Amino acid sequence: MHVLVVGGGGREHALAWRISRAGHRVTAAPGNPGIGRLGELVPIAPTDVSALCEEAVRRQVDLVVVGPEAPLVAGLADELRGQGVPVFGPGASGARLEGSKSFAKSFFHRHGIRTAPFFLCESAAEAERATRELGGRVVVKADGLASGKGVVLCDRAEDAASAARDMLEAGRFGAAGRSVVVEQKLNGRELSIMAITDGQRYELLAQAEDHKAVFDGDQGPNTGGMGAVSPAQHATEELVQKVRREIFDPTMRGLAKDGIDYRGVLYAGLMIDESGEPWMLEYNCRFGDPEAQVVLARLATDPVPALLGAAQGALPAEPAAWDERACTCVVLAAAGYPGSPELGDPLRGIDAAEGLTEPEGAGEVIVFHAGTREHEGELVTSGGRVLGVTALAGDVAASRALAYRAVSSITFRGAHFRGDIGARRAGGTST
Repeated sequence: MHVLVVGGGGREHALAWRISRAGHRVTAAPGNPGIGRLGELVPIAPTDVSALCEEAVRRQVDLVVVGPEAPLVAGLADELRGQGVPVFGPGASGARLEGSKSFAKSFFHRHGIRTAPFFLCESAAEAERATRELGGRVVVKADGLASGKGVVLCDRAEDAASAARDMLEAGRFGAAGRSVVVEQKLNGRELSIMAITDGQRYELLAQAEDHKAVFDGDQGPNTGGMGAVSPAQHATEELVQKVRREIFDPTMRGLAKDGIDYRGVLYAGLMIDESGEPWMLEYNCRFGDPEAQVVLARLATDPVPALLGAAQGALPAEPAAWDERACTCVVLAAAGYPGSPELGDPLRGIDAAEGLTEPEGAGEVIVFHAGTREHEGELVTSGGRVLGVTALAGDVAASRALAYRAVSSITFRGAHFRGDIGARRAGGTST
């Protein structure tokens, strides 16, 4: 089949890699140099809805897979479906689950999905009152899309007030921060569970654990994600079934009740408290990044029948099969990230990294491009998160070791990464 992948980051490289590996033809818009090794690239921005629709119709693609959230929120899937093009991704009404945190929190409350108490605030004074009402330890979230960075964890009321002013008055996140959600801070351990749905049925994918903070030990500001591991070591079968019953089942009922025909990924960002209860932090309307890298690397079956089936409202009855090996993804970030990253630095060592294996030969390294471009025949950095160095091996410890060996093979000026991806034990806190 001919599949058009929309986007140009690490998630889209992982999608293109897995789709291509199953024998399908891949075109990407705009793609990146890593995806360019797998298929054709077309220079269309992910948010250029009209141009993407024209390209999909002109090329007579069999399926469009939308990677990032912004084009989904902008209605790309609606426009494609209106022109008869199968598309994997929700329409704008469903994408509001990610595009507006206040909409999502109201959805959780309305449909009985356990979530932290919250207030929607449009002024710094309102945010201060909400912080006092919630006891001082809160999370301040920009209501709109902020590339995974619009969340500030606050242990003191003065920190919350500063974060709210930064968003509401200083305009740190532009239109995304014109209103904020202030919610009670939860303690526990994060878990990411993604499902593919056709609007009626859904299938859970392999679980993953993301690492949002920029520094080891979950310190420093939040990022789009500094790494991930799958399987998540604390995701027991009992917990997964609890999440199914208490999170995904009521979500599907709620979408139906609200008249939302949701076809694509439902990505639940969860907090598991000390008693083992799952709390809903947020939904994303697309594959997580870098969770997609580890989950798709472990997928042992052709993804296209499930993606196309979901797009057409008929998810296949046959469930996906999974590689029993563990997978670790370590993000190599540019100097200055998550603030103002330094760009344009030459990259070295990717081929050497991908040539590594375990001594037993059971391991595999895939380097997913996230923020790279070609400049005068040379690969250089072009974004904050530059590469997702991903390794499959027999267990989490072995996959971590192989991933970090691969990381040591790659160099560019100012590169930084977390050294504890996949090494968490009990504990943690809300991000």
